[in-house]
Amino acid sequence: MTSTPAPTIGVLALQGDVREHASALESAGARAVPVRRAAELATVDGIVLPGGESTTIEKLLRVFELFEPLQAAVRDGLPAFGSCAGMILLADRLEGGAHGQRTLGGLDVTVRRNAFGRQVDSFETDLVVDGVPDSAQDPVHAVFIRAPWVEQAGPDVRVLATVGTGPAAGRIVAVRQRDVLATSFHPEISGDHRLHHLFVQIVTDRG
Repeated sequence: MTSTPAPTIGVLALQGDVREHASALESAGARAVPVRRAAELATVDGIVLPGGESTTIEKLLRVFELFEPLQAAVRDGLPAFGSCAGMILLADRLEGGAHGQRTLGGLDVTVRRNAFGRQVDSFETDLVVDGVPDSAQDPVHAVFIRAPWVEQAGPDVRVLATVGTGPAAGRIVAVRQRDVLATSFHPEISGDHRLHHLFVQIVTDRG
């Protein structure tokens, strides 16, 4: 019996927790590679868009001539996983964005940039995440840093998690549409790699 080869998943290596995402992907059974150029993008089975500053990442995507190739790849079905700023980049619509800010798109959602406030308003909480095994009994510990949230999700978007308590209770913080996954929080820094396992499974199932 032959085993399924490990998928090759790129991590957009322009800003953010690149090494942390790569380590989490490796622990989930994938081969993780940095992506900075269109030629590197063409070799991967899926892509992770880390957190950081969404306007800076957009500018760097253009500097590295990667904005249009990445946008086209996601539109053509390349599985993608965005965390924090990555969620902003994958949103079809953006509120609170900088003047002229554009997104790659791929998720039929409206995302509000910096919805939870400034850096000093960063917080942590536990979440039940649909699609993550045992999260009802063993919640996902989520770290929010200048995080966005989803204002509105289209009919084909599956809401995976909402904030359970506090002033932001009910806000949408994790979504999936087909092979595109996004979280408001940073799963790469909590030590809980179940969301990376979920994404690796999405990529593997796509085959």
